[in-house]
Amino acid sequence: LTIALVQFAVLYRDGKKASMSTRAGEFVTLRALRGEVGNDAARFFYVLRKSDQHLDFDLDLAKSQSNDNPVYYIQYAHARVCSVLEQWAGDPAQLVNADAGLLVENQELELMQKLLDYPMQIEAAARDLAPHQIAFYLKELAALFHSYYNSTRLLVDGEPVKLARLALAAAVRHVLRNGLAILGVGAPEKM
Repeated sequence: LTIALVQFAVLYRDGKKASMSTRAGEFVTLRALRGEVGNDAARFFYVLRKSDQHLDFDLDLAKSQSNDNPVYYIQYAHARVCSVLEQWAGDPAQLVNADAGLLVENQELELMQKLLDYPMQIEAAARDLAPHQIAFYLKELAALFHSYYNSTRLLVDGEPVKLARLALAAAVRHVLRNGLAILGVGAPEKM
C-alpha cells in the first residue's frame, strides 16, 4: 500500500483568500467545493498539482467558461471534434482506412507525434503516481488541436484529405476522452 500525502489547498474567491482555520473549525468541505464548481472542475484542479505541492484553488477560474480554465479548454476541444464529426455526418468506419500519409502540415505532424506519446505518458504517470502528468498532457494536446482547428479547414472538398484530417481529429477525441476518463472527468460532446 502506497499512500501519497497531500498539501492543504487554499481557496480564492473574487481574488481574495477564503478564510479557513482547522483549529477554529472554519473550512470548506470537498462536498461544498464540488457543489460550487462541479465535479469535473474540482477533480481536474486537484489533479493539476503533484500531491506534495501547495494548491491555490481559484473558485472563479474553476467556474469560468473560458480558455483560461484548463478543464473547460480540454472539454471544449473534445466537444469541438464531436461537432466536426457531426457536421461531416459520414460513416466513422471510413476513417479506419484514411491515408495518414496525406497529413504533411507541421501542425498535423505535431498532433500525430503528441498522440503517439500518449501510452508513454500514461505509463509514466502510473509509475510515478503522478496523475498531474496526464492533466498537463491533455492541456498540451487540446492546445495543439485548437491551434490546428483554427488554422486548417477539416471539411475540405478533396475526399482523401478530408478523411485523413477527420481521422486525426477522431484520434484526438479518443485520447482526450480516454485521458479525461482516467482522471474521472467527463468528456461532453456539446458545450
